[in-house]
Amino acid sequence: MDESAERRGSNIIVTVLAGQLVVGTVLAALLWGLVGGVAGYSAMLGSLTCVIPNAFLATRIVLARRDPGPRALIRAAYTGEMGKLALTVLMFSLVFVMVRPLAAGALFAGFIAAQLVTLLGFLLRDAGHEELDTDNKNGE
Repeated sequence: MDESAERRGSNIIVTVLAGQLVVGTVLAALLWGLVGGVAGYSAMLGSLTCVIPNAFLATRIVLARRDPGPRALIRAAYTGEMGKLALTVLMFSLVFVMVRPLAAGALFAGFIAAQLVTLLGFLLRDAGHEELDTDNKNGE
């Protein structure tokens, strides 16, 4: 992978994580103003339950790019994904056990809204690639 592609990939990761934080914060502020404080902080906790594990996964993958070879990248992706899943379960568990009162609908709305920003990352990544013109003449 060349240096510009690696930099573009890291920029997309940072953009997606920042976008998740922005969407979560905006949703929390809207719910705080429209529904109340409990819904607002519940939505923010939901979005953080998405962003923090995603940041862990992103860190694992970005650091693996420095280690040559596909095995290092596969190992980092596997470890990162398992860590992301464990962190998500842990954070939801902590929120449900420790936070009272809690608006569960707002919590999941914040989580889902932040998770949907990840799709934007795929769109950004695809927009960065030009269409390749292929020749299907089979050597003719």
